[in-house]
Amino acid sequence: MKAAKKTAVKTSTAKTAAAKKAAPVKKAASANKAASANKAASAKKVASAKKVAPAKKAPARKAVARKAVVEKPVAGQPRPVGRPESPAALVRRARRINRELAEVYPYAHPELDFENPFQLLVATVLSAQTTDLRVNQTTPTLFAKYPTPEDLAAANPEEVEEILRPCGFFRAKTRSVTGLSKGLVEEFGGEVPGRLEDLVKLPGVGRKTAFVVLGNAFGRPGITVDTHFQRLVRRWRWTAETDPDKIEAAVGALFPKSDWTDLSHHVIWHGRRICHARKPACGACPIAPLCPAYGEGETDPEKAKKLLKYEKGGFPGQRLRPPQAYLDAGGRPAPPLGAVSGT
Repeated sequence: MKAAKKTAVKTSTAKTAAAKKAAPVKKAASANKAASANKAASAKKVASAKKVAPAKKAPARKAVARKAVVEKPVAGQPRPVGRPESPAALVRRARRINRELAEVYPYAHPELDFENPFQLLVATVLSAQTTDLRVNQTTPTLFAKYPTPEDLAAANPEEVEEILRPCGFFRAKTRSVTGLSKGLVEEFGGEVPGRLEDLVKLPGVGRKTAFVVLGNAFGRPGITVDTHFQRLVRRWRWTAETDPDKIEAAVGALFPKSDWTDLSHHVIWHGRRICHARKPACGACPIAPLCPAYGEGETDPEKAKKLLKYEKGGFPGQRLRPPQAYLDAGGRPAPPLGAVSGT
């Protein structure tokens, strides 16, 4: 009995010892499992965070974009910059600019003196790389001596060159006006054609010249893309094009065709009087709230006024014989060639 008890005690002691030895192993295993579980849980959380993060940030970006909507313009201040202007918004802004300019220049007109389509065609060709004023001071002598296409076609080139000398590039311009006169006589019976495709066939006549003639001598709408027009429509961000034909197409798409001729006058007049190439008078500009380029020129109102070349400020116009509406608005005729202009 005693031996059996001793054996039982030994066995119990051995089991207790074994259990004690096994306990750390089990604890270590449990700890390892717990650590693995924690790592896995952390990894899942990180992965979930990475996936969720963009979704959390996206609403913030959208909120910022909504706040960037262009606000209403304020007179005398630059047009607020927001999200890109939609095509519909561009059309509305462009047409509003034209309406504003129509109120500022209700008497806008072609600034070349002419009495018939032939005179306007010749004067427009001569106006390349010079001012309308200088052309108007030169053409009275030219048309007095050569009143018809037949007369100018048969003229002595040296005599024509001497008359056109004040216009600059007088030899090239002599070839152009005598050449187009011959073309009118030979192809159109001495009459200026009223179609674009016929006009551009004449020497020295491009689309710009053709549209001046069509719009102002025949009443057929056209856009005149001269240097002033190109400069202003890019400043107003109506188009980023630089090629005249592409500018014509882009701007034409913003307006009804019936507006094209008057639009050309409004833009060109504004470019000559206020929105100058080197230093625009931003502080005195009537469409400053609509202009994305506000601030490129002088913004101080008093300083800007000194930059204006404006008939209401007493400046003479380009024409020696301007329309009556211009005179009624306070405009003054240009002086003849050789006279002191005072400008």
